[in-house]
Amino acid sequence: MKKITLALIGNPNAGKTTIFNNLTGARQKVGNWPGVTVEKKEGRLRRGDYEIRVVDLPGIYSLTAYSVEEVIARDFILEDRPDVVVDVIDASNLERNLYLAVQLLELEAPLVFAMNMVDLAEARGMKIDFDQLSVLLGVPIVKTVGTKAVGMEELISTAISVAEGKEPRLRRVHINYGPELEKEIARLSKILSQSPLGQKYPSRWLAVKLLEADQDIVAKVVQEAGGQEIVTQAEASRERIQTLLEESPEALIAEARYGFIAGALRETMRLTPQARVSLSDRIDQVVTNRLFGFPIFFAFMYLLFYLTFRLGEVPVSWIEAGVEWLGAQISAHMAPSLLRDLLVEGIVAGVGGVIVFLPNILLLFLGISLLEDTGYMARAAFIMDRVMHTLGLHGKSFIPLLMGFGCNVPALMATRTLESRKDRLLTILINPLMSCSARLPVYILFAGTFFPGREGNVIFAIYLLGIVLAVLMGQLFSKTIFRGEAAPFVLELPPYRLPTLKSIIIHMWDKTKVYLQKMGGVVLAFSVILWALTVFPRVDGHSPPIEESYIGRAGRAIEPFIAPLGFNWQMGVSLLTGFVAKEVVVSSMGVLYQVDEVEGEEGFSTLSQALKNSGITPLTAFAFMAFVLIYVPCIVSVVTIWRETGSIGWTLFAIGYLVSLAWIVAFVIRQVGLILGLS
Repeated sequence: MKKITLALIGNPNAGKTTIFNNLTGARQKVGNWPGVTVEKKEGRLRRGDYEIRVVDLPGIYSLTAYSVEEVIARDFILEDRPDVVVDVIDASNLERNLYLAVQLLELEAPLVFAMNMVDLAEARGMKIDFDQLSVLLGVPIVKTVGTKAVGMEELISTAISVAEGKEPRLRRVHINYGPELEKEIARLSKILSQSPLGQKYPSRWLAVKLLEADQDIVAKVVQEAGGQEIVTQAEASRERIQTLLEESPEALIAEARYGFIAGALRETMRLTPQARVSLSDRIDQVVTNRLFGFPIFFAFMYLLFYLTFRLGEVPVSWIEAGVEWLGAQISAHMAPSLLRDLLVEGIVAGVGGVIVFLPNILLLFLGISLLEDTGYMARAAFIMDRVMHTLGLHGKSFIPLLMGFGCNVPALMATRTLESRKDRLLTILINPLMSCSARLPVYILFAGTFFPGREGNVIFAIYLLGIVLAVLMGQLFSKTIFRGEAAPFVLELPPYRLPTLKSIIIHMWDKTKVYLQKMGGVVLAFSVILWALTVFPRVDGHSPPIEESYIGRAGRAIEPFIAPLGFNWQMGVSLLTGFVAKEVVVSSMGVLYQVDEVEGEEGFSTLSQALKNSGITPLTAFAFMAFVLIYVPCIVSVVTIWRETGSIGWTLFAIGYLVSLAWIVAFVIRQVGLILGLS
């Protein structure tokens, strides 16, 4: 069987992931690129005598070396040399998407253009002669509609044809950069073609990159024998162009590329009058309106959290009943022993206490996926742009913050798309205040227990508190340690789309898998450890009173720190274990309160009933939820902060300020509540 490697590349929102899912289905694996934490997706498919490995490269706008994603995509094409590169292009937004395409032409990669969303382009009144465009660009073009899996077979057969070198439409096309630039490109190309690097990469492409002062390429050239002389020649060429044309070579090269694109489109594309005002434009007039934008945004957010709780109630009760039944069955069929206690009080009570919230987690991710896939999240970033400017940031920083509602770890990694280090650090510091899904089980447990009938409002208030604190802390940091104006940036507003059922299911399964892995890994391990700390040291062969166990002693030791907040020692211990992962807060309580109840007179009851019986008041419960919202999300996020900032100092600062802020906010909530007579 012949093996082919196919690399998928394209702009963000061009439909690349949908095509990847169509091609590979469930045959996917996810990991990280070697040495970096950018997500790597791979899948396989078979056609006839071919086994095709599909590699999904990060979504990028260009092949410059400004971001990690761009370097990864470029290096994969240059170093791994895939047999075919499929550039997924949004046909309804051709001019912008073709900028990446012309850079791929310069790389002389074996290309296929998947002209995606052609139905949307036609609906917007764009009439495109794709055959003629294919001739002009020298690349085979396949029309696709990813959401309906249209064009997939033709895409695969064309990719195989290109990989086998049998595609007649493929030819080399060079962009003409004008006489002065071409003279310098030719001069550098000639020198580079005689160097080892010029034997490995296209020399013309290297010459253009040197004129663009691409630091990654400059570093590669310098390492070669005679490389410094080439770089010196490139600098002289840059100065000559700058002096002669009074413009930087980078700007002139970008201008020439856009000129090439404009020329190609003028020959192949016609716009009907209806194309001038699309449906997306009409919807945007409402959802990004200065007056209505914010109320619509908050209405969507409120609806998301309300439905997450309400729709999840029934399946949660089913799982809860199942967990209780399992614990009762083990108790009834096993003789009293440490093993039985471990199974019932450690594993079932600990892991079961968290897994009951799986339906809520699924619903939350479903809502976030819908908002992202339809294109609304980009509008949310647009309307929040003004707010972000008050923090010394711009709307682009809002996207990593929004991602934080799903999980803080990828959200922290998403800050690498920000060009300015100041923007990155500031966004990283306030990102943990975006309440991730791992905290949701804590909110649901406490809101459901202490605020019956108002659970959705309370959870929404907690999320809102995180946003308000992020704004306040952002303003504080931007006026003290991160002074300066935000870098100018234009936000992209992709057209609205109807998400496919398949992509939603794949997204939900990806998140579910991570959640279940946590249950079987860190939550299970800490439930067992915590249980062991509750039953030792043994007293006459029996478990000691909970207050005299190892965990009880640890809880007593931290009581002075948490007593002003009204928290009992069990809550304190749960917060300590919550440093590992926020789901562990609930599993810890499941273990701690289960032990307490078994020794009491009330027999088996749910964790919710145990919390009510423990003397916790609604005011204390709200302060506890606020503390969980604010203090460090989890140990993985701490490691991610360290990796993304590259600094132990910034990591310790983030931990210190988050824990301090959590304590202060919880204390203020409790004191203000007591003054107002709340309990």
